[in-house]
Amino acid sequence: MNDRKFFEGVRSRPGLYGLSGSYKGTFMFLVGFDEARSGGLLRGFTEWLVVRKGECSSFGWQALVLDEALPDVESWGWNKLDKLDSWQEQKAVDLLLSLLVEFLAVRDDVMALAHMYSQYHSLHAGVSDSGKE
Repeated sequence: MNDRKFFEGVRSRPGLYGLSGSYKGTFMFLVGFDEARSGGLLRGFTEWLVVRKGECSSFGWQALVLDEALPDVESWGWNKLDKLDSWQEQKAVDLLLSLLVEFLAVRDDVMALAHMYSQYHSLHAGVSDSGKE
């Protein structure tokens, strides 16, 4: 079973994997899985999210997903977790797992991954160049 199929299963039946709808719990599950894979599962996930958004960010994937899932919740990144009800937290978890599955399709396609990194580099080159004036 490849990673994408595995996480499609996690997304469709999270309770089977010990996930209860908590963003922190899902985050820790993914970090643990990533560590078990020597960082190979999530390598490029933050960059992919930045390219998807179309603007540079210093946030990691954990905070980028929260900001996308809950744009109306006041605060940035991790600070949003203190203000969420269970419905909002589940919404963030659902988006996280959906985005991960979508990213894994890109990660596993060499040309798509190369194109994504090229776009990421271009975003950062634009930021660097604009600061030289």
